[in-house]
Amino acid sequence: MAKTPLICPSILASDFAKLGQEVAAIEAAGADWVHVDVMDGHFVPNLTIGPAVVKALRPHSTLPFDVHLMVAPVDPWLEAYREAGADILSVHPESGPHLHRTLGTIRGLGAKAGIVFNPATPLGILEEVVDLVDLVLIMSVNPGFGGQKFIDTALTKIGRARAILDRAGSPAHLQVDGGVVAANAGACVAAGADALVAGSSVFKGGPDSYADNIKALKAAA
Repeated sequence: MAKTPLICPSILASDFAKLGQEVAAIEAAGADWVHVDVMDGHFVPNLTIGPAVVKALRPHSTLPFDVHLMVAPVDPWLEAYREAGADILSVHPESGPHLHRTLGTIRGLGAKAGIVFNPATPLGILEEVVDLVDLVLIMSVNPGFGGQKFIDTALTKIGRARAILDRAGSPAHLQVDGGVVAANAGACVAAGADALVAGSSVFKGGPDSYADNIKALKAAA
C-alpha cells in the first residue's frame, strides 16, 4: 500500500509581499517541506530567489528547506544557499561540468543532495550517481514558470526512476514537480513518487485554504 506522500509547497506560487507569513502558514497547514525555486534568468527564463531571501525566511519555519537550483554554473552558489539555510540542494546535470563532484560537494556541506531531470533529460545519468543522491526530482513541466500543465509522459519517467532507485537499494526520495494537482497526485504516487511539489494547487484561495488544499492532495494520492 502506498505511503502518504510528502507535500512540498513551492513558494514560487505564494504572495511574495508576505513570504515569511506564507512559509509559516504552509507549515501550520500541514506541509512537509518548503520548496524553494531558484532561477537565474539564464539557465531558465525567469529570475527568483537569492540566498539573502532564503536566509530571511529560515526563522519563519522549522520545516526542511528543499532548494531547487535552476542556475548555471551551479557550483559557485552551493555554499551560499547552504549557509542561508537550505537542507536539500537539488541540481540539474546540465548546470555544471562535473555532476559527481557537485553532488559530493553538497553532501560535504552537510546538506542532502538532489538531482533534477527535465522532460528531455535522460535518466541514464541517475545510474552513474545513484549512491550520491538523497532526492531525485522529475520535472513534469519544462522549468522556468509556475502554473504550467502537467506533461503526462512524466508518469512513465517516474516509474523508470523508481525502478533505478529500487534496483540500487537507494533510500532517496522520488519527487515530482510541475502541474501537480489532486487529479494527478494519485497517478504520480502510483508511478513511484513519494514527494509532491505543488504551487498553485496549495496556495489557491489564500491562507485559510492551505490546510484543505494540502489535505486534498494527500487524500488524492
